[in-house]
Amino acid sequence: MSGNNRNNVHIGAEVKIVLKKDQRSGKLTEGVVEKLLTSSPTHPHGIKVRLESGEVGRVKEIL
Repeated sequence: MSGNNRNNVHIGAEVKIVLKKDQRSGKLTEGVVEKLLTSSPTHPHGIKVRLESGEVGRVKEIL
């Protein structure tokens, strides 16, 4: 499922995100969504979320 639509991303979902510092390399970080930070229904680079670990990034994959 695409991480570009807010409807697909839910609190408690397992996702892979790309952190700001990893945007060039494209390295993904796996975790559980704690909070949705993007308010718009879609975003071309992925919905921004905060993971339970406190890391913030854009959703690339929903597991």
